[in-house]
Amino acid sequence: MNFPLFSILIAGCFSFGLLEKVSCQSLRIHMPVPGKSIPQVDEVVDSFMARYQVPGMSVAITRNGKLVYASGYGTADKATGEKVSPASLFRIASVSKSITATAILKLVEAKKLSLDDNVFGPGAILGTSYGTRPYSNWLKAITIRELLQHTGGGWSNNGEDPMFSNPGMTAPALIAWTLDHISLKYAPGTVYAYSNFGYCVLGRVIEKVTGLSYEQYVKSAILAPLGITTMQTGGNTMADRKKKEVKYYGQHGENPYDFDVARMDAHGGWIASATDLARFLAGVDGFPTRPDVLSKASIMAMTTPSTANPNYALGWLVNVYHNWWHSGSLPGTASEIVRAGNGFSWVLLCNTRAEEGFFNDLDGLIWKAVNDKTTRWPDVDLFQAVP
Repeated sequence: MNFPLFSILIAGCFSFGLLEKVSCQSLRIHMPVPGKSIPQVDEVVDSFMARYQVPGMSVAITRNGKLVYASGYGTADKATGEKVSPASLFRIASVSKSITATAILKLVEAKKLSLDDNVFGPGAILGTSYGTRPYSNWLKAITIRELLQHTGGGWSNNGEDPMFSNPGMTAPALIAWTLDHISLKYAPGTVYAYSNFGYCVLGRVIEKVTGLSYEQYVKSAILAPLGITTMQTGGNTMADRKKKEVKYYGQHGENPYDFDVARMDAHGGWIASATDLARFLAGVDGFPTRPDVLSKASIMAMTTPSTANPNYALGWLVNVYHNWWHSGSLPGTASEIVRAGNGFSWVLLCNTRAEEGFFNDLDGLIWKAVNDKTTRWPDVDLFQAVP
C-alpha cells in the first residue's frame, strides 16, 4: 500500500551491520508534513533505540484529536532490511486489555451485561461450563468489574500465571483446567493482583454474550466504527507472521515465537499499527474533538480506579492528572499507549524489549517533546491520509 505523504529519510545507515546496533540516525519513514520531521521527537526516539538496541519502532502522536505525527524508525526485518513504517503491525501485548475493557463497556451500554454481573456459577454469565470441581463461594462471587480491575482474587502474574502454561490447550480448556487446579487466594474485590487470566475469561464472556468470536465482536463494535481496518489477533510462529507485521527480536536469550499469542487474544493477542492505536485512543479519550465510541458515563466508569489500587481502573492505568495509559511487554515486544490530560495522546511500539530502565525510559519518552515549549506541532490532521 502506498502512502503519498511518506518521505524516506536515510541518515548515515548504509550498512545493515550498522542496523544491528541501531544508529542514533536510524532509517526513518515519516508521515508529518511531507518532508519534515519533529526533531524533539526524533532525537529522543533515536537515542532510546541506540541505548537499548531496538531494531524498529513506530510512533504516532495526536494533539487535540488530530494526528499530527506518525513515523517509523529502523528495521522491521533485519534479514531483508525492510523498514518500519507507520503502517507496520506490531504485537501490542497487554495494551490489548484496554481494547477488551472498551468492548465490555460497549456491551454494558447495550444492556447485554452489567459490570456487577457474576461470572461463574449457577445463573452467572458463564454458568458452570468450566471445570469439574464444585465452585467455591469466592469463585462464584467474582464480577465483571473485578476481572477488569485485576481484583478477582488470584491467578496473578507473580509466578502462577496460567496463560503461559499448558501449551496446546485452547482458551476454554485452559480456563477449565485453571478453575480445577488453581484456587483463589483472596476474597474478590479486596486485593489488586494483575491477571492475564482474568482478561482471558473476559474474552469468553464477550463470546458468550454476543454469540461472536472475541475478535469478531471487537472489530465490529469498536474498531470498525473508529475506521480501524488492519488490527487483528496475531499468530504464534514466524510462519504465522501477518502482512505488514514486523519480526520480533528477543534479548538475553528470549524467544519471541515460543508462546501462544492467539490464545492470549483478550489480554495480549492483538497486533496493530501505531496509527490504528492512535485512532483507538482518539475514540475513547473523552475529549470533544472527535466522536468517542463510548458514552461519557462509560468512559468515566472505565477510568475510575478501584479502592484496592488507586492507579488502576478498568483496563487502564490512571492518575490524578487525568492521564490514562497502558503498556505491554512480551519477549520481542514492548508497547505503550498514553492519553494525556493536556490533549495529547501517543503510541509507542517496539519489536524488542530490554531490561534495566527500558520501560521507565519508554514511559517518559514523548513527555519530553510534549513538555518542550520549542516543539512545533503541525496544524494538520494526518488521519485523513492514513488507511
